[in-house]
Amino acid sequence: MASRTTEPRTALGRGRLSPCVCNTLRMVTRAVTQLYDDALRPSGLRVTQFSILSAVARAGEANLRELEDALAIDQTTLTRSLGLLEQNGVIERAPHPDGRIKKMRLTARGRRALHVARPLWARAQHRVLREFGTSAWADAHRRLARLHHVAVKKGR
Repeated sequence: MASRTTEPRTALGRGRLSPCVCNTLRMVTRAVTQLYDDALRPSGLRVTQFSILSAVARAGEANLRELEDALAIDQTTLTRSLGLLEQNGVIERAPHPDGRIKKMRLTARGRRALHVARPLWARAQHRVLREFGTSAWADAHRRLARLHHVAVKKGR
Protein backbone atom coordinates (compact mmCIF):
# COMPACT_ATOMS: atom_id res chain seq x y z
CA MET A 1 0.00 0.00 0.00
CA ALA A 2 1.49 3.33 -1.03
CA SER A 3 1.93 5.88 1.73
CA ARG A 4 0.07 9.13 1.38
CA THR A 5 1.96 12.38 1.28
CA THR A 6 1.31 15.09 3.84
CA GLU A 7 2.13 17.92 1.45
CA PRO A 8 -0.85 19.89 0.18
CA ARG A 9 -1.57 19.47 -3.51
CA THR A 10 -3.75 21.78 -5.52
CA ALA A 11 -4.57 22.43 -9.14
CA LEU A 12 -2.42 25.54 -8.72
CA GLY A 13 0.67 23.50 -7.93
CA ARG A 14 2.16 21.36 -5.25
CA GLY A 15 2.44 23.03 -1.88
CA ARG A 16 0.63 26.21 -2.89
CA LEU A 17 -2.09 27.26 -0.50
CA SER A 18 -5.39 28.88 -1.36
CA PRO A 19 -6.07 32.57 -0.65
CA CYS A 20 -9.37 31.37 0.90
CA VAL A 21 -8.98 31.13 4.68
CA CYS A 22 -11.39 28.19 4.94
CA ASN A 23 -9.81 26.23 2.10
CA THR A 24 -6.28 26.81 3.36
CA LEU A 25 -7.19 25.72 6.89
CA ARG A 26 -8.88 22.59 5.52
CA MET A 27 -5.83 21.77 3.35
CA VAL A 28 -3.44 22.18 6.27
CA THR A 29 -5.72 20.23 8.59
CA ARG A 30 -5.92 17.30 6.17
CA ALA A 31 -2.13 17.24 5.78
CA VAL A 32 -1.44 17.44 9.52
CA THR A 33 -4.13 14.85 10.26
CA GLN A 34 -2.47 12.49 7.78
CA LEU A 35 0.92 13.03 9.43
CA TYR A 36 -0.52 12.09 12.85
CA ASP A 37 -2.54 9.19 11.40
CA ASP A 38 0.64 7.82 9.82
CA ALA A 39 2.47 8.09 13.14
CA LEU A 40 -0.38 6.43 15.06
CA ARG A 41 -0.93 3.60 12.56
CA PRO A 42 0.94 0.97 14.68
CA SER A 43 -1.56 1.60 17.50
CA GLY A 44 -4.55 0.92 15.27
CA LEU A 45 -5.97 4.35 16.09
CA ARG A 46 -6.49 7.42 13.97
CA VAL A 47 -5.76 10.82 15.49
CA THR A 48 -9.48 11.61 15.79
CA GLN A 49 -9.99 8.40 17.78
CA PHE A 50 -6.89 9.13 19.85
CA SER A 51 -8.29 12.56 20.73
CA ILE A 52 -11.62 11.12 21.84
CA LEU A 53 -9.99 8.35 23.90
CA SER A 54 -7.64 10.87 25.51
CA ALA A 55 -10.55 13.11 26.46
CA VAL A 56 -12.47 10.18 27.95
CA ALA A 57 -9.35 9.04 29.82
CA ARG A 58 -8.78 12.52 31.28
CA ALA A 59 -12.38 12.70 32.49
CA GLY A 60 -12.63 9.10 33.67
CA GLU A 61 -16.19 9.10 32.31
CA ALA A 62 -17.62 11.63 29.89
CA ASN A 63 -20.99 12.27 28.33
CA LEU A 64 -21.68 13.57 24.83
CA ARG A 65 -21.96 17.22 25.86
CA GLU A 66 -18.67 17.11 27.77
CA LEU A 67 -16.90 15.53 24.81
CA GLU A 68 -18.48 17.95 22.32
CA ASP A 69 -17.20 20.86 24.41
CA ALA A 70 -13.76 19.38 25.08
CA LEU A 71 -13.15 18.44 21.44
CA ALA A 72 -15.17 21.17 19.64
CA ILE A 73 -16.87 18.47 17.58
CA ASP A 74 -20.47 18.30 16.41
CA GLN A 75 -22.84 15.77 17.97
CA THR A 76 -23.44 13.78 14.76
CA THR A 77 -19.73 13.22 14.10
CA LEU A 78 -19.05 12.47 17.75
CA THR A 79 -21.93 9.99 18.01
CA ARG A 80 -20.72 8.15 14.91
CA SER A 81 -17.14 8.03 16.22
CA LEU A 82 -18.24 6.85 19.66
CA GLY A 83 -20.32 4.11 18.05
CA LEU A 84 -17.28 2.83 16.15
CA LEU A 85 -15.07 3.01 19.23
CA GLU A 86 -17.71 1.13 21.20
CA GLN A 87 -17.97 -1.51 18.43
CA ASN A 88 -14.19 -1.91 18.56
CA GLY A 89 -14.38 -2.50 22.30
CA VAL A 90 -12.23 0.44 23.39
CA ILE A 91 -15.01 2.36 25.13
CA GLU A 92 -18.19 1.29 26.86
CA ARG A 93 -21.26 2.94 28.26
CA ALA A 94 -21.10 3.75 31.93
CA PRO A 95 -24.29 3.50 33.97
CA HIS A 96 -25.99 6.83 34.72
CA PRO A 97 -29.10 7.44 36.85
CA ASP A 98 -30.63 9.46 34.00
CA GLY A 99 -30.92 6.93 31.17
CA ARG A 100 -30.98 9.76 28.61
CA ILE A 101 -27.39 10.67 29.43
CA LYS A 102 -24.85 8.64 27.51
CA LYS A 103 -21.68 8.40 29.62
CA MET A 104 -18.65 6.66 28.15
CA ARG A 105 -15.51 5.22 29.73
CA LEU A 106 -12.45 3.37 28.48
CA THR A 107 -12.33 -0.40 28.56
CA ALA A 108 -9.14 -2.30 29.36
CA ARG A 109 -8.64 -2.62 25.62
CA GLY A 110 -9.05 1.16 25.26
CA ARG A 111 -6.49 1.83 28.00
CA ARG A 112 -4.03 -0.50 26.25
CA ALA A 113 -4.62 1.19 22.87
CA LEU A 114 -4.04 4.59 24.43
CA HIS A 115 -0.90 3.31 26.18
CA VAL A 116 0.51 2.21 22.80
CA ALA A 117 -0.64 5.37 21.00
CA ARG A 118 0.63 8.03 23.43
CA PRO A 119 4.35 7.71 22.63
CA LEU A 120 3.56 7.54 18.90
CA TRP A 121 1.52 10.74 19.19
CA ALA A 122 4.33 12.35 21.22
CA ARG A 123 6.86 11.56 18.47
CA ALA A 124 4.59 13.13 15.84
CA GLN A 125 4.02 16.16 18.06
CA HIS A 126 7.77 16.52 18.69
CA ARG A 127 8.51 16.23 14.97
CA VAL A 128 6.00 18.93 14.06
CA LEU A 129 7.19 21.28 16.80
CA ARG A 130 10.86 20.64 15.95
CA GLU A 131 10.34 21.39 12.26
CA PHE A 132 7.79 24.20 12.64
CA GLY A 133 9.32 25.69 15.79
CA THR A 134 7.81 26.01 19.23
CA SER A 135 7.68 29.80 19.10
CA ALA A 136 6.12 29.68 15.62
CA TRP A 137 3.53 27.24 16.97
CA ALA A 138 2.85 29.48 19.99
CA ASP A 139 2.25 32.39 17.60
CA ALA A 140 0.10 30.27 15.25
CA HIS A 141 -1.85 28.91 18.23
CA ARG A 142 -2.57 32.43 19.47
CA ARG A 143 -3.67 33.54 15.99
CA LEU A 144 -5.82 30.43 15.46
CA ALA A 145 -7.49 31.02 18.83
CA ARG A 146 -8.36 34.52 17.62
CA LEU A 147 -9.64 33.15 14.31
CA HIS A 148 -11.72 30.58 16.21
CA HIS A 149 -13.19 33.39 18.31
CA VAL A 150 -14.04 35.38 15.16
CA ALA A 151 -15.67 32.35 13.51
CA VAL A 152 -17.69 31.39 16.59
CA LYS A 153 -18.74 34.98 17.23
CA LYS A 154 -19.83 35.45 13.61
CA GLY A 155 -21.62 32.12 13.64
CA ARG A 156 -23.99 33.31 16.41
